[in-house]
Amino acid sequence: MSRSSDNLRGIAMMMLCNLLFLVNDALIKLVSATLPTGQIIVMRGSIALVVIAGVVVATGAHRQIGLLFDRLVAWRTLGEIGATLLYLVALFKMPLANVTAINQVVPLMTTAAAALFLGEAVGWRRWTAIGIGFVGVMVIIRPGAAGFDAYALLALASMLFITVRDLVTRGLSPAVPTVLVVAAASVGVLLSGATLAVAEDWVVPGPHELALLFVASLLLLGGYATVIIAMRVGEMAVVAPFRYVVILYAIVVGYLVFGDVPDLPTLAGSAIVVATGIYTVHRERRRARSG
Repeated sequence: MSRSSDNLRGIAMMMLCNLLFLVNDALIKLVSATLPTGQIIVMRGSIALVVIAGVVVATGAHRQIGLLFDRLVAWRTLGEIGATLLYLVALFKMPLANVTAINQVVPLMTTAAAALFLGEAVGWRRWTAIGIGFVGVMVIIRPGAAGFDAYALLALASMLFITVRDLVTRGLSPAVPTVLVVAAASVGVLLSGATLAVAEDWVVPGPHELALLFVASLLLLGGYATVIIAMRVGEMAVVAPFRYVVILYAIVVGYLVFGDVPDLPTLAGSAIVVATGIYTVHRERRRARSG
């Protein structure tokens, strides 16, 4: 398969994973109104683990479970754990569109990381775009301003963990089945949620909460799988900017489900970040044609 085809497949998977993760976020945010954070992570993780365990056995991937004893798999799982815990705390305290907008710093981080650690070509123009994009993120977060939300810093910190996760994913051996990597991430997040749940007062969930958690679990697994495929098959500098489509999803879902209306700085910062992402893609296409 050509590099162009690989990149197109990676782009499609990236756009799909963002949709799956966003709807999962919305459902989990709804459940957070009645259930504590640790309990949500444990219950969602338990459902997801049962499903993924069935897939592992059905595909025969359990015969290769020894491949998980790899330091890159461990680092990726740690990145998933840190990203999940910090992101959920921020998500439960902030409007969906705001935390999603902050999430868009990831393509900037991954593009820079791909250049620094993977040797992917990133010229001065794209480095400039990365810098401008970071300014857009600062407009969204507004440190020191009256509209500043301290939980935005947790959301930003979770992006660092996501960058580590995606960077490590690129280095995983093709011999390690994607379904096993998803299973490792599911177990890691579940165990981390259990540590939080110990200190919480659990609430008996009703049928509504259970239904939302079940659907969220399936969406979470789908998001895990598609983001792994996206990072494995496509160049990070090409694929990462397509995360930006999620901003539109978040604004629409946030308004329809929670009645959230993004303020002007959030919209302006998001526009800056999206513009830098589009420019990054444009530069990549020009580089591909000239190559």
